Amino acid sequence: MTAQIDLGRINLGLGDPRTAGKVVVAMSGGVDSAVTAALAAEAGYDVVGVTLQLYDQGASARRAGSCCAGQDIRDARAVADRLGIPHYVLDYESRFKESVIDAFADSYAQGYTPIPCVTCNQTVKFTDLLGVAKDLGASALATGHYARRAEGPEGPELHRAVDDSRDQSYFLFATTREQLAYLRFPLGDMAKSTVRAHAERLNLPVAQKPDSQDICFVPDGRYADIVRKLRPESAHPGLIVDIGGRELGRHEGVIHFTIGQRKGIGVAAAEPLYVVALDPASATVVVGPRSALGKDQVEVRALNWLGEGEGPLEGAEAQIKLRSAQPAIPGRLSLLGRGGLTALLDQPQEGVAPGQAAVFYRGARVLGGGWITKAALAA
Repeated sequence: MTAQIDLGRINLGLGDPRTAGKVVVAMSGGVDSAVTAALAAEAGYDVVGVTLQLYDQGASARRAGSCCAGQDIRDARAVADRLGIPHYVLDYESRFKESVIDAFADSYAQGYTPIPCVTCNQTVKFTDLLGVAKDLGASALATGHYARRAEGPEGPELHRAVDDSRDQSYFLFATTREQLAYLRFPLGDMAKSTVRAHAERLNLPVAQKPDSQDICFVPDGRYADIVRKLRPESAHPGLIVDIGGRELGRHEGVIHFTIGQRKGIGVAAAEPLYVVALDPASATVVVGPRSALGKDQVEVRALNWLGEGEGPLEGAEAQIKLRSAQPAIPGRLSLLGRGGLTALLDQPQEGVAPGQAAVFYRGARVLGGGWITKAALAA
C-alpha cells in the first residue's frame, strides 16, 4: 500500500514556480532523479531533463544497479515522456573516460583507493552538465542527491540529508561555492521510503527500479580488471611482507589490494593479517595485525572549503568522516602549506586509505573536505 504523503509539506527549494524560470534536472535513469523531475513538473516548474551517456560496456550497461548507460537512458526517456517534459541525451563518453575512468585506473596503479563518484560530480556533472544547464537558460540544476542546500549568512551551505542512512553529502564535498549557488537537491528533506511512495503515486515507470551502484562502470565489482585493461603495466607481481620486512608470500599486483583489506591476501598466519601499506614502486604489499591499522593523523590535500571565511582556522574543531559508510568522529584541523591540512583525530581509526576523502562537518553542515594523501599514528 502506498504511504500517505502530505504534498503541502514538500519544499523543493526551487523558489516560486511562477518566477523561477527553466529548471534542468539531471536524469540518470534511476528513481531518485525521476522523482526529482516529476515533483518539479507537478509543482508547475518549466522542467527540462538531461541525461549524460557516460559509458557503454556491453553487459554492464544492461545489468541491474548500473546508471548512465544502456537501459538507464531508455528509462530516463520513458520518465520524461510520462511527464511530458523535454529530454536531451548528451554523449559524454570521452569526457567521462578521461576525467573519471582513466583517473580511477591511475589512482589504483599508484596504490590509492579512489572514489570515482566524487570525481564524476566534480568534473562531468557539476562542471560540464552545469554548463549545459546554463546554456539552456535554466535558473538552476536539480539532482536526485540526498543532501540539503541551505541559505546561510555568507551564502548557500551544504548540509547532510535528513535521512542519514541515504545521506550523500560526503560525495559532494568537492562542490564549489559557485556551483552550490546554482545547484538544488529537492530530495534532501525526504526519506527514501517517501521518494519511492512518490514514484508509485505518480506512476513512474522506474518506481521499483533498484538503486544504482557506487562504481557504475565496473562490471560485477571487479575493479582490478578495469585497471589491468587500461594500465597493464600496473599488474606487476611482487612480494607480500610483514611490517618488519620479512617475506611472507607473493602477489599478482598491488592493484588487487587496498588499505585495511583482510580477505584474499593469500598468506597463512597464526593471526588475521590486514593490508597496512602499499608500495607500487617496488610492487610490495605490507601486511600486519589489526593493531597496525590505527591512524590518528591524516594528511589532506586539494582542500575544498565551504565553511566560514576563506579556509579553516588553525585548531578548528570538526567531526571528520573518512569513509562514506563510517560515522564522523571528532578531531581538530591543523593547517599545512599549499592549501593542505592535517586532521588530528581524537581516536585512531582503522583502514585510512590514501585516495579516499576526509570530509569535515559541524553538526549537519559540511565545512569542506579534501583527498587523503597519507596517514600516521602519533608516537
